[in-house]
Amino acid sequence: MQCGVDEQENSGALRAVIAQLLPELRAAARMLTRSRAEADDLVQETVLRMLRGLDGFVPPPELAGDPQAALRPWGLTVLRNTFREGWRKARRERDHAEANPPEAEASRQSDQESAHEVRDLARAVSRLPPAMREALMLVAARGLSLEAAAAICEVPVGTMKARVSRARAALSRALAPVNE
Repeated sequence: MQCGVDEQENSGALRAVIAQLLPELRAAARMLTRSRAEADDLVQETVLRMLRGLDGFVPPPELAGDPQAALRPWGLTVLRNTFREGWRKARRERDHAEANPPEAEASRQSDQESAHEVRDLARAVSRLPPAMREALMLVAARGLSLEAAAAICEVPVGTMKARVSRARAALSRALAPVNE
């Protein structure tokens, strides 16, 4: 009987930590999706998946004493995987849908109308490929080390370093005309 009580207390503590991670998950989702509504949907799906998988979550031994440090990388990984799954699904739907060039052209023109620097930066970030945008978000925006970001993305540290470098170079090129 005691084991069940301990599991409930542990589950409750982990749920509280997930709640504490919501602002960070929301910020990461916002960087990935570029939309508040999509970010909120992504965070909601991420939290649902985390709660469903909570019973099977085993913190790494070195982080067993700090549930927030243990859940943070897992939560960001779940968020990333959920985003990628949705991105792939949207890409498949776009491939199967009929093209509508007038709407696509209007969308591109509306993107180019804004001269505000923050909008320019957000637009430049949104044009990065998802892997580069994710790397930049984890390292530059979230402040993770290259090693931590590489672990979350399940890639070698050198790959993460290259992605961040290419993302920064692409942003520099994209924003050069604005800064002159």
